[in-house]
Amino acid sequence: MAWQPTASFAMLQARNKLYQDIRKFFMERQVLEVETPILSIGSVPEPTIEPLHTRYSDRTKLFLQTSPELAMKRLLAAGSGAIFQIARVFRDNEVGRWHSPEFSMLEWYRPGFQQVYLIKEIDELFQVLLNCEPAECLDYCEVFEQYTNLHPLNTSLLELQAYLENVQDSHVLDRDTCLQLIISQQIEPNLGKGNRPTVITNFPASQAALARKKVDNPQLAERFEFYVQGIELANGFHELADPVEQRQRFEKDLITRQKLNLPVHPLDENFLAALEYGLPDCSGVAVGLDRLLMLITGAKHIHEVLAFPTFD
Repeated sequence: MAWQPTASFAMLQARNKLYQDIRKFFMERQVLEVETPILSIGSVPEPTIEPLHTRYSDRTKLFLQTSPELAMKRLLAAGSGAIFQIARVFRDNEVGRWHSPEFSMLEWYRPGFQQVYLIKEIDELFQVLLNCEPAECLDYCEVFEQYTNLHPLNTSLLELQAYLENVQDSHVLDRDTCLQLIISQQIEPNLGKGNRPTVITNFPASQAALARKKVDNPQLAERFEFYVQGIELANGFHELADPVEQRQRFEKDLITRQKLNLPVHPLDENFLAALEYGLPDCSGVAVGLDRLLMLITGAKHIHEVLAFPTFD
């Protein structure tokens, strides 16, 4: 019957154990659990992420968080030290086997950690939760070239579009959309197979989002992703702390959204003010908990791990 939960009680118990194991992991490392608001008056303008929103008293538009990142960085700027959060997050246009418009995310930040140290900690967490082997670490450009014989930075846009000839209207796609489609369709399904996760590092700087560019090669960003059984499970950065560069990136994203006829939302000025005050040198990562639970339990669809999905 439609009113009943889609997740079994055994699955609810598995989620409870997952959260207990996560909290134990961070408690042993003296990382503080925090809680930040779900609603905000501003939003991250990434063109590939669309926020859900509501209104307060029919006047002020409020956005449901697509990630707790901006609020957590405000805590870091205020001197919180290492923090983590198990949060409910919301994204429009995300429905499918591995996607839900409302889902659970684990996010944590480590002041003083370079990217390599956070990757090591994520690897240790996954070994505990998934009982897997230590991850292999691969370079984005090398993996891309291995599977396509194309270099993601040096190949022309026309060649990338031609490579996607089976994709409708591929000739109008921009460079990053081409790269993302090739990665998701041809490369990701092959990553993290067996009992060994795969970490991909050194993403193109155009996909840096809130990550720093590499000092020795500004074409690349200090961004990484973890894959298990062909599924993207974690996305992390050596966090950008420069308020001027961050505002410039946001403004560039707003222009991109206008060109794509996407809604243009106000920026989170409180977050930008926190960057101006000073964000400590840190690395951070987000992990999709529903996907993680699916991998732990062998669930085939995200509805199996959600008590009550948004859509049937």
